[in-house]
Amino acid sequence: MPSNQVMGKWKKGQLRSGSKSGPKVKNQKQAVAIMLSEKRKEGKHGGKYPDKKKARNKRLEGKPL
Repeated sequence: MPSNQVMGKWKKGQLRSGSKSGPKVKNQKQAVAIMLSEKRKEGKHGGKYPDKKKARNKRLEGKPL
């Protein structure tokens, strides 16, 4: 689902988390997270939307303990 459709559903109050019977998404950050998750599932945008684990590991790589 394209990002403009996800955000459009969120603005109209039709975006739901989980399944169709799940609770409505009220937070914009939550809507963006759903959009990114769907994009990762599509697999067409490999470099643009990296896997969560890879992104987290890259971010933590340069930080000393």
